[in-house]
Amino acid sequence: MNATTEFAATIGLDWADKKHDLWLHPNDGSKAQHIRLEQTPEALHAWVAKLRERFGGRPVAIGLETSRGPVISALMAYDFIVLFPINPKAMKDYRAAFSVSGAKDDRTDAQLAEEFIRLHRDKLKALEPDTELTRKLGGLVENRRHLVDERTRIVNQLHSTLKTYYPLAETLLGEEMNLPMAADFLACWPDLETLQKAEVKTLRSFFYKHNSRSAEKIEERLAAVQQAKALTTDLAIIVPARLLVVALAGLLKPLHRAIARMDQEIKQAMDAHPDAAIFRSFPAAGPALAPRLLVAFGTNRDRFESADEVAQFYGLAPVVIQSGNSKTTHMRHRCPKFGRQTFHENANCAAKEHSWTRCYYEQQRKRHDDKHHQACRALAYKLIRIYFVCWKTHKSYDANRYTQALEKHGSPLHKALEN
Repeated sequence: MNATTEFAATIGLDWADKKHDLWLHPNDGSKAQHIRLEQTPEALHAWVAKLRERFGGRPVAIGLETSRGPVISALMAYDFIVLFPINPKAMKDYRAAFSVSGAKDDRTDAQLAEEFIRLHRDKLKALEPDTELTRKLGGLVENRRHLVDERTRIVNQLHSTLKTYYPLAETLLGEEMNLPMAADFLACWPDLETLQKAEVKTLRSFFYKHNSRSAEKIEERLAAVQQAKALTTDLAIIVPARLLVVALAGLLKPLHRAIARMDQEIKQAMDAHPDAAIFRSFPAAGPALAPRLLVAFGTNRDRFESADEVAQFYGLAPVVIQSGNSKTTHMRHRCPKFGRQTFHENANCAAKEHSWTRCYYEQQRKRHDDKHHQACRALAYKLIRIYFVCWKTHKSYDANRYTQALEKHGSPLHKALEN
């Protein structure tokens, strides 16, 4: 968007932890209005949908006193919204010019922000949305995560229910409870009685059909079925639990199909993305994490000026507050949570799969009193510095080249690797 862009409306947004105040000024001369939104993703996205419908998808300018945070990430996903970050100091001085007493409230702040971008937009720089393919990929990976979280919730409920009347299902399925095989198994045999009535060839065929083809494992399962004893014969426990298990298994089936479809769409989007090879080369960046890392960085190389800025944006760098002799350090909570989760999960996986990342992770655990999450954040912070260089230079990650660089610079990490 350039300085001559005609906006259908200008909006000032004052955001807070519990609610957002907005001042909307249509460009058609109609009356301006004050809007208050709850601090929930649902409320924000519902309002944006109404905004698109009202102005027919024409560009809308939003001014706010920040260029970082979850609200920014959410709004940048929409192609018709143009965001104008306003320097807080400039906004403070602008406010002081109209309120000598220093009085302020959220509604007034939103109104002044709208007025600022409407009258002084030529002095502001708009945040640039990413490419359509990258934004599409961002929507896909976030929605996939929502589906996976829902599946995990149902699987945990299944574990809890099966333990009350049908522990053999836990033994047979175990860690495979989140796979389609478990849902099909429980739909066919929701209790021990129906399972033990099934023919051996039917059970063997079932496991083989679901790609569990180890003859030894199948025989172990069949033996477990034959030898199993009922945990309880109390129908007051069995009947309600069985009905719940059948219902939960039924909910899992469409979730499995939806996640598989989402995975296919993500793969196709990644295959078409020009930066895919870079992010697929990163440690432990498999089919799920590589696209999430790509979305976290984006394709605009001017978006971040340094690796520290990336870490600060996603809340992985500590926040230092210093005033006089007082100095405190804490974790940043107001940040894009999904992005922070992405880097944290990537570090957790990398710590298990690669030699230098595993070594660094162990060093950090010793340093942080054996605390797993602090060690993961430290590793994520280090990985971000590597990823940033690869991203800026359009080069894929090379593990051998990195370990050689550690050796060349006499890194203590390389010495630890040799021991």
